[in-house]
Amino acid sequence: MGYWSDWSIPILVTAAAGFLYITALLILALCHIAVGQQMNLHWLHKIGLMATLVVTVVTMSSIAQLWDDEWEMVVISMQATAPFLHIGALAAVTALSWLIAGQFARTEKATSQMLIFTAYFAVVVALYLVPLTVSSPCIMEKKDLGPKPAIIGHRGAPMLAPENTLMSFQKAVEQKTYGVQADVVISYDGVPFLMHDKMLRRTTNVEEVFPELANEHSYMFNWTDLERLNAGEWFLRSDPFWTAGSLSGSDYLEAANQSVCKLADMLQIAKDNMSVILNFQDLPRDHPYYSTYINITLQTILESGIQQQAVMWLPNTERQLVRQIAPGFQQTSDLKADAERLRDKGIKQLNLRYTKVTSEDIREYTAANLSVNLYVVNEPWLFSILWCAGVQSVTADSSQILSKVPFPVWLMSPDEYNLIWITADLISFTIIVGVFIFQKWRLGSIRTYNPEQIMLSAAVRRSSRDVKIMKEKLIFSGMAA
Repeated sequence: MGYWSDWSIPILVTAAAGFLYITALLILALCHIAVGQQMNLHWLHKIGLMATLVVTVVTMSSIAQLWDDEWEMVVISMQATAPFLHIGALAAVTALSWLIAGQFARTEKATSQMLIFTAYFAVVVALYLVPLTVSSPCIMEKKDLGPKPAIIGHRGAPMLAPENTLMSFQKAVEQKTYGVQADVVISYDGVPFLMHDKMLRRTTNVEEVFPELANEHSYMFNWTDLERLNAGEWFLRSDPFWTAGSLSGSDYLEAANQSVCKLADMLQIAKDNMSVILNFQDLPRDHPYYSTYINITLQTILESGIQQQAVMWLPNTERQLVRQIAPGFQQTSDLKADAERLRDKGIKQLNLRYTKVTSEDIREYTAANLSVNLYVVNEPWLFSILWCAGVQSVTADSSQILSKVPFPVWLMSPDEYNLIWITADLISFTIIVGVFIFQKWRLGSIRTYNPEQIMLSAAVRRSSRDVKIMKEKLIFSGMAA
């Protein structure tokens, strides 16, 4: 859209508000059940629940259309949280046994008791057996854990400096990252420079300097115009990662004065320090360097002095030409395919989104001597899951955070996990049985009624005359007492 907008914030705020509202009503309902009273929901709350339901359905439908790939994230997040969600769910269901057992003991009809017990028992048993379906890479023997994945800075170190600028790549060097990833574009006069977006509006002040060209693609600009643009002020103004406020005074001033970065300048920083993953924007056929941009880029790389083995070449076009001119480049593919087929094509590395591969895929590629790099990984828990899965490297915005992760967030052997699972189930089962026995003993032989219960029951099952007689009996019994 040409500007930076974090859509996750309004989505999370709305979801949190709806969740808290429904949770409050649920707690209120449970309190009514605990004291044996019926809850009469106010009409405002009925409207509120319907509105929450409608908003939820519309939002989920919109997310499913806009970010369909993100559903695969649910499976990965379950790998990280399932063992702990199971314990939490077990504790919640066990705590509910007090209310369920109380309702069971107060119910007079055997069929109703059987229905309550069967439904609750089915939920409990299913929860006890859920761990049979849990599969996580981090349930493994510690001796089988591979080395920590190498960290590749995504467009440099974009949390510490404006992306694809000299400052960003210098910060990546300071963080001692294994490498950096950059997006290469050829200017209209044949100069390779770094820019991710097709247009310049998001990461430069092109709307101020060249307002009439703000919607032009970046490859339609001459380098003499590109070097006039500021490529750092947007970072301080938009603060995309909420990190601009933590910059030192000198870093703040440096970030504010960044300009569009040449490929050659970035390679001078990287050549003695790290590897590079290079991706390219496709040029239109009417671009002056449409047929020669690969040659121009190769010439720039080779003249920089960087070792060929340090270059991971991602574009699929003209691979044969690239192999002839620079045989030492690590040919890298962004397309998932059979390992043997990739080897036959001379591919040595894969660069994929982390949702597109499974632990089995990673093991297959590793066995075929193919290195796997996954992007974009920013959270320690996700980094930990991929570490346990055996990934060789990850591309990250948060290199300064992941570099400080010394070990997976959690790791347990299968025996330890089974022990925790069985122990938790036994404790839960013991508590539930004890609660049912106690509640049956406490309430089974005693009928405790209050006027509200009698009236509610009478209003449903009796005529208005019977209700009136019952009211009179309650009043006289109270006077006699």
